Amino acid sequence: MLRTPNARWRAAACGAAIAVFAVSNGAAAQSRVLPAGTVIIVRTTEPLQSATAKTGQTFNTNVEESIGVDQYTVIPSGSTVRGLVTMATKSNRQQSGVIDIVFDRLTLPNGTSYAIRGKLTSTDSAERRQIAAQDPNGHVVLVGGRGGVGAAIAAAGSSQNSNNIFTALGNLLSEGRDVNVPAGTQLAVELESAVTLRGRGRLSGAEASTIYTDADRIMSAQRALSQAGYYRGSFNGQLDDATRNALFQFQVDKGLSATGNLDGRTARTLGLDFAGGVSSGMSTGASTTVSGTVLSPSQAAAVRRDAQALVSRAKTELAVTGLGTLDQRRTYSQGDMDLWFAISAFADNAGIYERIVANSGNADAAVLAGRALANAARRVDETMQTARTSYQFQNAWANIRRQMTTLSNGTM
Repeated sequence: MLRTPNARWRAAACGAAIAVFAVSNGAAAQSRVLPAGTVIIVRTTEPLQSATAKTGQTFNTNVEESIGVDQYTVIPSGSTVRGLVTMATKSNRQQSGVIDIVFDRLTLPNGTSYAIRGKLTSTDSAERRQIAAQDPNGHVVLVGGRGGVGAAIAAAGSSQNSNNIFTALGNLLSEGRDVNVPAGTQLAVELESAVTLRGRGRLSGAEASTIYTDADRIMSAQRALSQAGYYRGSFNGQLDDATRNALFQFQVDKGLSATGNLDGRTARTLGLDFAGGVSSGMSTGASTTVSGTVLSPSQAAAVRRDAQALVSRAKTELAVTGLGTLDQRRTYSQGDMDLWFAISAFADNAGIYERIVANSGNADAAVLAGRALANAARRVDETMQTARTSYQFQNAWANIRRQMTTLSNGTM
């Protein structure tokens, strides 16, 4: 998956980063602006395949983690973001399949709906850095057979014209495979224009997912980024192009989800205490003496679900029956067995971690549990060096690893 951190972020400058003030004080307290350039993480609810996709087809994605603006919830978990296929081509012997998509509507759980302008971007930090070097204004499409989300996210020039897209992709199309994005795949949506939303109460202590747009907080972040050597602009309190680029590079280097958002996780890593909440990110009132990060309950649940799915894939690839018996005609290696045991243990550990995060109310224990889960993940990493795994298995594990980047950053 490839994408640039600063494509069209200039449209987000000026006043879009600051909450809109309505006529009355009450309205001002509730209206919040999600600025252009904001990245929203979603999951697909249905497969997306170039072999069957049609231009004009729509599909839904789910927002799993509540999103706040300056600590007020504006997009509750369970909201949906609608995608629209603007181009779809099947693969042939000479050319891979391609799907071009945009995102045009946000619907909250209560049925409230907002028109949006969103485009596809990458959830992978290293890939976004790579595309930034290749084409800072690259348009992004799904290309079959190149890994990532079951396709590749590849820059294809700054134009959505199909001829320009195919010309820009060039050799990336040579594998002749179709796009295959399974249901439940994580995608990232970058807003191309600001959206004014109604605040729906304060986030319940979990400040990691809030996006800060207040001018004073942005200015504090600019100063911190400047001191760390990432930002060279003026301290103007605006989420402009230079500020988002600095945030992006900082997030990449610190192992955070590289969105360019000034979110709670990034603020804490910069040493900024905007929320005054629990440093571990736990949604409890308990204090913590253990330094580290904690996934939100929805993130922990996603890791557990994906790990369980990967155990099922491992069994299929090893020809394990429902009763746990192995194929008598097949030759197995020690690496095969080590990986099966390691991924099974990781899935069990992910379930334990999810319950600790959701129910324990003990921030220190949750941080320590995160370290234990990261250790279990490293065991899987080690066994994959000698096991015979499919391309699909490797991609699925890489996706789980990306979901755990904040844990890895805090525990390695």
